[in-house]
Amino acid sequence: MTVRAGVYRAVAAAVVATVGAGVLNGCSSPEDPVPSIGYAVDNTVPTYNAQTVAGAASGARQAFPRVQTGFSYLGPEGESLSDNDIGGVSVVPADVLTVAFMIAPQATYSDGVPMTCDDLVLTWAANSGRFVSGTDNQPLFDSASSAGYSDIDRVDCVSGSKDATVTFKAGRDYEGWRSLFGATDLLPAHVVSRAANVPDVVEPILAGDVAAVRRIADFWNTGWTLTPGAVDTSLLPSNGPYRVDSYTVDGGLVLVANDKWWGIPPETERVVIWPKGTDLAARADAGDLDIVDQGVGGTLPDAFTATNFPSHGVEQLTFATSGSLSSSAARRAVALCTAREQLFEQYGHQGYDRPNGIGADVVDSRLVQPNALIYGPVAGTASGRYRQADTPAAQAALKDASLGAVTVRIGYLAPDPRRASIVADIAAACSPAGITITDASSEDFGPEALRAGAVDAVLASTGSASGPSGAASDAAARYSLHSGIGSNVGGYANGRIDAIVDQLAVETSDATALSIATEGENILWNDMPSLPLFNQPRSLAVADGMSNVVANPTTSGAGWNMDRWILLR
Repeated sequence: MTVRAGVYRAVAAAVVATVGAGVLNGCSSPEDPVPSIGYAVDNTVPTYNAQTVAGAASGARQAFPRVQTGFSYLGPEGESLSDNDIGGVSVVPADVLTVAFMIAPQATYSDGVPMTCDDLVLTWAANSGRFVSGTDNQPLFDSASSAGYSDIDRVDCVSGSKDATVTFKAGRDYEGWRSLFGATDLLPAHVVSRAANVPDVVEPILAGDVAAVRRIADFWNTGWTLTPGAVDTSLLPSNGPYRVDSYTVDGGLVLVANDKWWGIPPETERVVIWPKGTDLAARADAGDLDIVDQGVGGTLPDAFTATNFPSHGVEQLTFATSGSLSSSAARRAVALCTAREQLFEQYGHQGYDRPNGIGADVVDSRLVQPNALIYGPVAGTASGRYRQADTPAAQAALKDASLGAVTVRIGYLAPDPRRASIVADIAAACSPAGITITDASSEDFGPEALRAGAVDAVLASTGSASGPSGAASDAAARYSLHSGIGSNVGGYANGRIDAIVDQLAVETSDATALSIATEGENILWNDMPSLPLFNQPRSLAVADGMSNVVANPTTSGAGWNMDRWILLR
């Protein structure tokens, strides 16, 4: 029995608890399985590459976890679990952390090309941050995060081989190494090799051939862009149970069973993904929609059974560190006039109440999740500040910075009724302090708008993702505060925070983690690069007859096990 199959059976009870009557009716229906399932996500899917800044913030990780498989995947509790269909992983005895990755002999892409260690070398190079150019050392790859990959010293791989040995730097035994090279991390290196006109990606990457690596990076950054009606499926081979068949505005993003898949075949031949902006009611009426995976507050079709739950992602304001908010005092002023406690009560736990942990209260830490043992004392550094709107304190902060009236443009991916209401509430609370909040949302909004100066703040979840985000690991959240990291779209830079984030990635002592995380939060509450609000509330809704749909409070969303979905009617 594979690890994936074991986990699937272990969460059978959670399936029923998650989606209620729809599952029960589906399991008892005498009808035959329907060959196509419609899946709506609350994000756009603009790229096949979930590792770029735009891709990581998009719906790519909801859409492709069973298209781009890896050595692990995010399970329904947010943890990283082994996927033995791809191959095996073992630690090699050595003075430094050394891990052998063995790709399954039968692992083959949907275009017939074998999966090789070249794919691991490409993933490491793209996310390691080691390839830079120019006097300002700008990364060649537009990677969202280097978490874990920057700790790797080298990847030993003979191009075309099924084996790779990953050696970490001395003293950099990355705690989350089992999550590396996981689902949506690995992309087909042979496609990049063809597009970049190099015999293979391994030789130029290991040799440090900057000219060749630049061509590789140029394709990696933009070559997998998905434009409905103009998708070249030859660039999108799959190593999972599904592959991309087509993508159009009217027909959605169509996934079909991959006939080259060597594992257990998917239960349903076809899954159609409907991105944000789809008329859900019309699709449901037409029989094209069966699952809706979105943030709480969105419109749901009639007769769908919905369950709300908190996610590991933290709804937050990510501030620019330039323009009207270049001063930390200005950022603190916005935080001081934001009624976080009131926002949590109104928008942060709709449909559920948790006594503690994830989803129980306002989030007061950026470095530690609310279900962590050390969360209480780390979060205590906020000392109850920034929970209620404090107009005099906000005015004083602006005066200290010699600022008059301030205008803050808050961007988010529209339409989103919940976030629109949050922005409106912040605007009403901050107006008396002389801070004008404007809604700068759009239907094509992306977090890159903050980097470009088009907005002053982003309202989104962890890593500036519009849809689901986060995991049991804190790595994505922490590294979005690290200078030079793609997901740090606000441009925040503090050398001590960089050191703390780097140390927490390898720290095994709870006492040390508590000490440095507390120090870090003290710095962050003063610098205010972001303002955490609450764990993003999610909603999973299914039509009558659906079964095996399991809520996942992470960046993968419900799509983590889409190959097990069954619809009976």
